[in-house]
Amino acid sequence: MTRTSEHVAAVTDADFDARVLASGLPVLVEFTADWCPPCRMMAPVLAELAAERAGELHVLALDVDANPRTQSRYGVLSMPTLMLFRDGEPVWTAVGARAKRRLGQEVTEALERGGVPGGGASA
Repeated sequence: MTRTSEHVAAVTDADFDARVLASGLPVLVEFTADWCPPCRMMAPVLAELAAERAGELHVLALDVDANPRTQSRYGVLSMPTLMLFRDGEPVWTAVGARAKRRLGQEVTEALERGGVPGGGASA
């Protein structure tokens, strides 16, 4: 069961295309799992980022154990993997927990770059 908050909702295989790929706003997706300690560390970070950027960025969490189709589709092997989508395309990917400030900077830079696919990927 994916941990969600007021600002971070769960997304599933069934609604991923509609809620992420067809979104009018950029969408940051955390590929997560309940058994993943770094994922639990990211929950409050993502909730804060989502609250601060409400109206300009959606933040969603996808439980990889319950949604293997989307995990496989994007080649996600490690959790947490953070993937930023814009206009239906992944434009930035990062693996591992990060501080809110760093995550916010990376997302801003990816969006300012115009979102070069795979750009800014880091471990």
